Amino acid sequence: MSLYLTDTHSEQAQRRMSGHPRLWLTPLHRAEWTHAVAQGVFRGAISNSEARQFYSAFEDDRQAGVWLEVGLPETAFETAIELAQRHGARLPMRTLDSLHVASALVLGAERFWTFDERQAALARTEGLKSS
Repeated sequence: MSLYLTDTHSEQAQRRMSGHPRLWLTPLHRAEWTHAVAQGVFRGAISNSEARQFYSAFEDDRQAGVWLEVGLPETAFETAIELAQRHGARLPMRTLDSLHVASALVLGAERFWTFDERQAALARTEGLKSS
């Protein structure tokens, strides 16, 4: 989201992308991103017109191959359940947090980029590097 809408994380997101990495994009990411834009409109942070521009820019980037699109791993839900069993009693995580980290683990990620502290803590606990 911070690549498309200027916020407190935009500068860092731009820095991370400056090396032109190909980052995985699952249907979960797309759904989360779309909801974040819609919530921006709901909260009055952006207009409907701006939201349409963000949607268009995102689709342009998808078509240009900025994102490496993959399906949500079949075992992501089972892995998310296991993460909740192992870490849920001592880490503040929600289902979507564990599902994001589970997807990264199942896909074989070494690095996990997020500005969400719950996801970052879980990812670090599972041995994923963050920037």
